[in-house]
Amino acid sequence: MPRLKLALLRSLLTVLPVCAQNNPARPGGRNPFAGNQQAVTDGQEIYNRVCTACHGYDGDSGERAPGLGASGRRYLRVSDQDLFDAIEKGIPGTQMPPSGLAESDAWKVTAYIRGLRGTAIDTPAKGNVEHGEQVYWGKGGCSECHMLRGKGGLLGPDLLNVAGRRKLYAIRDALTKPEHRFTPDGGRHEVNLAPLQNYQAVRVVTRGGETVRGVLKNEDSFSLQMFGTDNELHLFLRDELREVIYEQKSLMPTDYDKRLTAEEFQDLLAFLTRQASVRAPARATAIDQ
Repeated sequence: MPRLKLALLRSLLTVLPVCAQNNPARPGGRNPFAGNQQAVTDGQEIYNRVCTACHGYDGDSGERAPGLGASGRRYLRVSDQDLFDAIEKGIPGTQMPPSGLAESDAWKVTAYIRGLRGTAIDTPAKGNVEHGEQVYWGKGGCSECHMLRGKGGLLGPDLLNVAGRRKLYAIRDALTKPEHRFTPDGGRHEVNLAPLQNYQAVRVVTRGGETVRGVLKNEDSFSLQMFGTDNELHLFLRDELREVIYEQKSLMPTDYDKRLTAEEFQDLLAFLTRQASVRAPARATAIDQ
């Protein structure tokens, strides 16, 4: 009997390494393809081929299943492991069946869905982050208008959480396209990216002929307050102004792909797409899916 037990133990020890190779450990359920842009692209192709019989194309809602990246929607399944389990095993008590995908393909679809819901910090741009930071504070001139970690200008929005609020392509487009779009929470819900109301560009001409350009801070029937491109706060009475022009275009330059080299621009993207503050995930309710 002891010899039989010893033989079984040796057999198990021989088989276990093979099993481990076929099913690699995933500490904490982390996606082995996290941050892999090619895997996200592959996951999109697999999703659109396999999952759109129920779900909609590119994360939109379908005839029999909800959108997986719908704008403003909260989700119960938010971790990589939760999404993977739903794809691989299905969801008991619902019409969601096991996908039948290979494990690697299921993880790629997981990466794609996370990309639909996530922001730039989930799939940051490749590049030299340290060099990108030098470009940000130096040649790029970003700190002249934007605050970051308590340093910089006040003319534009604080960029402490830009990668937690915007997707990679939205950050890229904001740096390169005068007219661009962004998708708020994933899926195909594109809307125009208008200048933020808190940063309405304005140009005033005083009765003395002086022109001041900046962003509007406050105004009423008798006065106007603006933060100028000279990084100074300006207060005007209405009767001191000859003209007030509310500009349709943002003060944000959109030619960084031309004013910087290709390497500098890519490294700047790598730096910006890693600027995210830590936020607790929103608590989902029983009606969320």
